[in-house]
Amino acid sequence: MGDAAVTTTVIDAPPAPGDAAPARAASRGRLVLRRLLGAPGALLGLAAVVLLFLLAFVGPYLTHWSYTDVDYTALREPPSGTHWFGTGSLGQDVYAQTLRGLQKSLIIGLLVALLSTVLAGVVGACAGYFGGWTDRLLIFFVDLMLVFPSFLIIAIVSPRLKDTGWIAFVVLLAAFNWMITARVVRSMTISLKQREFVRAAQFMGVRPLRIIWRHILPNAASYLIVDATISVGAAVMSETALSYFGFGVKAPDVSLGTLIADGTEAAPTYPWMFYFAAGLLVLFVLAVNLIGDGLRDALDPTAQAGRHSSPRKRRKVRVKGTA
Repeated sequence: MGDAAVTTTVIDAPPAPGDAAPARAASRGRLVLRRLLGAPGALLGLAAVVLLFLLAFVGPYLTHWSYTDVDYTALREPPSGTHWFGTGSLGQDVYAQTLRGLQKSLIIGLLVALLSTVLAGVVGACAGYFGGWTDRLLIFFVDLMLVFPSFLIIAIVSPRLKDTGWIAFVVLLAAFNWMITARVVRSMTISLKQREFVRAAQFMGVRPLRIIWRHILPNAASYLIVDATISVGAAVMSETALSYFGFGVKAPDVSLGTLIADGTEAAPTYPWMFYFAAGLLVLFVLAVNLIGDGLRDALDPTAQAGRHSSPRKRRKVRVKGTA
């Protein structure tokens, strides 16, 4: 009589709760990256934005002309080997001025989007989480800010802050660019604070501000990232519009808005004074919107993980029965 074979089955222990969150985050990150790489529009927009940033911050080193230099021997000259984008009415190098204006507009757009998104996230999360009089007071302030005519207020206040430079202009733009986002974050927070992980943190005695920082804002991050991306383009457009009417960036500095304003009248006869700045503005705003659309689809939790895969590439799984 032979010895009976003993088969030992080893069952892996379930992962510890502390290891589950990083694993889910890594899986979520890979899914978002895969969706983003599968969106041609987002990749095209990202490539365009990278090229524009390289042009704005590396391009000035490719020429010996500065945006403040004046060539009195070349007034309103068309593009040439000496002046790649031509010259302005006073002999300014349009290439150097356009890249300087692109630099300023990009910096202003990024700072405005960052400040307004942070402010909207904090105010919306606090209003939705605390509720009661805190919610009523903050929402009253949000509604009050929405009533104010932002363009008119910035136009009135901006000239009085000319000694403080363009930083004050950034603060003014950010101060009127966060209210709608704050309302959306408030609604998301009201829903999130009913979730089990938030209630568990409350029962454990975690402080409210820590709960907002560790649980509420990370779960609203997808919306905030998309909103911040689109806000960059909106902020650049706002800066351009205000600078066009003389309420934004002040001379001797330049932005895309001031360059477009200076070249508008000369556009029919001297198109290089207008179309280079206008073309870069349109390209940047279009690229940012493409990135925003791609991020919105990639971060959408209800989207199908494999929606970009072709049906022909899906494998068929056969289940065979055992006798």
